[in-house]
Amino acid sequence: MSNVIILGAQWGDEGKGKIVDLFSDRFDMVVRYQGGHNAGHTVRIGEKTFVLKLIPSGILRPGKRAVIGNGLVIDPAALLKEIDTLEAAGVDVRGQLTISNRAHVIFPFHRIMERLSEARPGKVSIGTTSRGIGPSYEDKVARRGIRIADLLDGDLFAPLFNGLAEDKATIAEAFGIHEPMDVEATRAAYEGFANRIRPMVRDTGRQINDAIRRGESVMFEGAQGTMLDIDHGTYPFVTSSSAAAGGACTGSGVPPTRIDGVIGVSKAYITRVGGGPFPTEARDAAGDEIRRIGNEFGAVTGRPRRCGWFDAPLLRYTAEVNGFDSIIVTKLDVLDHLAEIPVCVGYRSGGVEVTEMPATTKGIEAIEPVYKRVPGWLTPTSGIGAFEELPEKAKSYLKFLESKTGVEVGCVSTGPERNQTMVLPGSRLEQLLGNGRV
Repeated sequence: MSNVIILGAQWGDEGKGKIVDLFSDRFDMVVRYQGGHNAGHTVRIGEKTFVLKLIPSGILRPGKRAVIGNGLVIDPAALLKEIDTLEAAGVDVRGQLTISNRAHVIFPFHRIMERLSEARPGKVSIGTTSRGIGPSYEDKVARRGIRIADLLDGDLFAPLFNGLAEDKATIAEAFGIHEPMDVEATRAAYEGFANRIRPMVRDTGRQINDAIRRGESVMFEGAQGTMLDIDHGTYPFVTSSSAAAGGACTGSGVPPTRIDGVIGVSKAYITRVGGGPFPTEARDAAGDEIRRIGNEFGAVTGRPRRCGWFDAPLLRYTAEVNGFDSIIVTKLDVLDHLAEIPVCVGYRSGGVEVTEMPATTKGIEAIEPVYKRVPGWLTPTSGIGAFEELPEKAKSYLKFLESKTGVEVGCVSTGPERNQTMVLPGSRLEQLLGNGRV
């Protein structure tokens, strides 16, 4: 069995939660390696729907170990609420979950700092969820953050927290934000959180590497998508962490030599939440119809997602950044109603072909997509679980995406249920998973 990274190939919301849940049955451990509770992975099992924000989707498989890696920033209140919800649904969270002692902590003043940043006059709004993720990563990089290990050390935590809280209060006051925080009460609440999570905290880097040395298999679960990566995404309209494949190693403590494959998850079209450039956005009735049929609203925020057409140059770019062995195409059934499907096959700007992803927002906004119209199949595909049962024109659409991206389509999803997914026989994905069809 292999050690595999599964991550978003677009701007997030590609259906990674369902895919990780589906394939986690074939792995011994599932590791989340970056982000915070701003990213929701939705998994539907029968009549139950789970929205996981911090805990890896693999937790829903009994007996599978789930790990929150060092690359995350954690709001303990949000984490404990998620734990309580899952345990009420019968999931053995405390028996399966471990939390890195090196992950950083989100505090209430981080949320204040984020609102301050987003509302500042002259500042371009990024469209964050205002959950304090960015400011917590800022403190991490500035070497003033507080980690889970610090939170659990009572003697160490109090002076660290008091000092950081005082600094944030000074900044807030300077910008005219008067939201007094009861430092003593907040610190006491976090000390209570520490006592509740203490039994699950450990050196998860050592835990994961020990498992690999024993010959066990590990799936690394990314949040958001590559185009939201802090380095490689549409900066500054990005998240605050390394959402690309490289982040799996730094966010878990596992060396790159231990990774056997990288799998990208992509919708059969494309969506984006929040601000930022989006070359193939459909700002018309067709985009509205995709949003309606695909139920394209944020799992955490409920915000409507911007919808558009599959962008092959974008996926070629994310494949280069991540080294995809295979991609999984989700929500194929959302396109069932279309007689023709536009696919972006190239970029132009000012009448000149663009052969690489522009580094600036201005450059991406200047892109003129070059479309190829592919015949639709006008036949319901929802619920189909075997590739040979798909309409021929749906198969042709998938082959066309392969040809224009240079990456195999190794798996297709036609609905939210576990059994509405098919692994293509003979694919590289099948080899990485070590078994046959789902």
